Amino acid sequence: MDLNPETPLHLVDGPILIRLGVAAGLGLLLGLDRELRGHAAGLRTHGIVCFTCALMTISAIALHRQMGGIEGNVDPLRIFEASVAFIGIIGAGLIVFSKGEIRNLTTAAHLWLAGMTGIACGAAQWPLVVGGATVAFFMLTLLHFVEKRWLLTDKDNR
Repeated sequence: MDLNPETPLHLVDGPILIRLGVAAGLGLLLGLDRELRGHAAGLRTHGIVCFTCALMTISAIALHRQMGGIEGNVDPLRIFEASVAFIGIIGAGLIVFSKGEIRNLTTAAHLWLAGMTGIACGAAQWPLVVGGATVAFFMLTLLHFVEKRWLLTDKDNR
């Protein structure tokens, strides 16, 4: 069996650890919002999803280069396909329709966000990571306060 060449352990360096560390940290921060609200997918789930997507992305980039780059037959874009499919399975398991209400839809979307953040961290697309994390923080945390303060739902009026 013909395998790709091994990557020596001494090549685990700062940039790889930074990519993985940022992904894990941002995943945990994204999960904090869900954890504080008592949702099933909280800190650990978001942290693991974000970290794993970064790990998969780093691996895909490394394999692409090891297998001959553009001339090779390895397609690193398949990482998106696999991540979206996997997160879709988790998200579908989280979404519940009960008594005329849909629950955990935001949590499922939140996990997708964590996954895509992990992919961006794994690819070291730092402007995208910072911009995405900033917008995500605004949408998920600050808008929650706006909804509670100014946008009352029928459930709140009962």
